[in-house]
Amino acid sequence: MRAPVVHVEVIGPDPERLRRFYAELFGWDSPAGAPVAPEVSATTEYAFIPPGDAAASVPVGIGGGAGFPAGAVFYVGVPDVERALAKAERLGGRRLLGPVVNAAGGVMVGHFADPAGTRIGVAAPA
Repeated sequence: MRAPVVHVEVIGPDPERLRRFYAELFGWDSPAGAPVAPEVSATTEYAFIPPGDAAASVPVGIGGGAGFPAGAVFYVGVPDVERALAKAERLGGRRLLGPVVNAAGGVMVGHFADPAGTRIGVAAPA
């Protein structure tokens, strides 16, 4: 079975500005305060646009805060985050984060860099 893309995030040091930008550009409008692991975004700065919303076909998160570098990451759904991160490392990738749990959101996530250095996320139910 091929693993699906299950989530997309846009993170940066000024999440309020990002939320305004994407609301104006794409209609991705959602208030801050959605559940998030603190390693991913400042917990008070994360906005979540659910799938099925006219603006999103997969869940979209916008967040970050002071100390979070700018970037975008897509998450691939996997059965086991730790196993996926370990496999990425065996294949020449580098673990960047996790696994970490967003307990309020019921999800576990991890990040790795592929051999070219691109940040990719993996996610599974917590």
